[in-house]
Amino acid sequence: MDKLLFLAHRIPYPPNKGDKIRSFNLLKYLSIHYQVYLGTFVENREDLRYLPTLQQLCHEVRVEKIKPKLRKLASLRGLFQRVALSVPYYSHRRLFAWVEEKLASDAINHVFVFSSPMAQYVLDERYQSLRRIADFVDVDSQKWRQYGEQHKWPMSWLYQREGTQLLKFEREVARRFDASVFVSQSEAALFNQLAPEVAEKVSYLSNGVDTEFFSPERRYENPYPDGELPVVFTGAMDYWANGDAATWFAREVFPAIRAQAARARLFVVGAQPTEQVRRLGKLEGVNVTGTVEDIRPYLFHARLAVAPLRIARGLQNKVLEAMAMAKPVLATPAAMEGLMLPLAFTELVSDDPATLAERAVAVLTRGDRSELGRRGREFVEQTYSWERAWQRLDTLLRGLHHERRVVRLSA
Repeated sequence: MDKLLFLAHRIPYPPNKGDKIRSFNLLKYLSIHYQVYLGTFVENREDLRYLPTLQQLCHEVRVEKIKPKLRKLASLRGLFQRVALSVPYYSHRRLFAWVEEKLASDAINHVFVFSSPMAQYVLDERYQSLRRIADFVDVDSQKWRQYGEQHKWPMSWLYQREGTQLLKFEREVARRFDASVFVSQSEAALFNQLAPEVAEKVSYLSNGVDTEFFSPERRYENPYPDGELPVVFTGAMDYWANGDAATWFAREVFPAIRAQAARARLFVVGAQPTEQVRRLGKLEGVNVTGTVEDIRPYLFHARLAVAPLRIARGLQNKVLEAMAMAKPVLATPAAMEGLMLPLAFTELVSDDPATLAERAVAVLTRGDRSELGRRGREFVEQTYSWERAWQRLDTLLRGLHHERRVVRLSA
């Protein structure tokens, strides 16, 4: 079995947030076909208890513990080195040494990098004979630029700088690697506009959703009080874009919904809510749950799922999961941008608060919402299963193998 080095910026288990859902499913699939060496970071020591799960999948696991506050200080080196701050944040001497040792001694010739800053470990020209694939997931440089547009100085300057410098690094990675993939066709197209010189090596690998796990055929205990019309927003609530979305929806959209549907109640469901998000719980009709053991009961018993993101990159797992649970999804265009969405679903998509409120009320007060949910479930099953995603990955890997053999024969 061929050997593969898998580098991820965050431990890919448990799959309880967007990037970890993708990285874990990638790792799980690659472990079937390769002997995997995993190098990654842990910010929360609680995650160390999941190491046995990863060790069952991998031939070897190297985890480095990092403290976010110290890493942020270390990342300031980027200001003097004229590089993106994300690069020194994930630069770690011991992980560099481990990668160098493994590549020198263990006959590894495949590398899969998850998140662009991790490419620094195998970017050197001495590794050009390796088959290197970078999963950028999103065009992160543009996310930082969007953050800059939403913040005041000096953070606006810092975020804009990060976007500019990270794009330079992303382009260099894409130039040196054999292939670069993104989470959606639209993200890949955006990167091709920003880096046309590497367009021939850029593709996309969609996320999937476990439709057996997120199934409306199961039954769950109702977490909501009787007699209410629950509206649910799910996601990691320490992520700025989710906090911004929850705040905007709770303050700008939901009051108009309550005015027309008095029994409506908004539930913000997700781990580690910031102080800004926790304060939303003081608003009439709004409940902030914090961490829950299982989000499926909240989706199953909700009348409506919402994804009101104003800043979003790539493809939103929260949308796929809600649709898999046969729930109507009210969303902004930013949240739906990465989806190959049929025209029939756009009736619940808008960035206008009054329009969103009107359409939410229509769904909440409609006697039969099953048709909307059924269509969403079918759409996910047909388009966003992990099995379909792996077909594209198989094609990518086979193409790399063929290309590399041609190069060696001609040499």
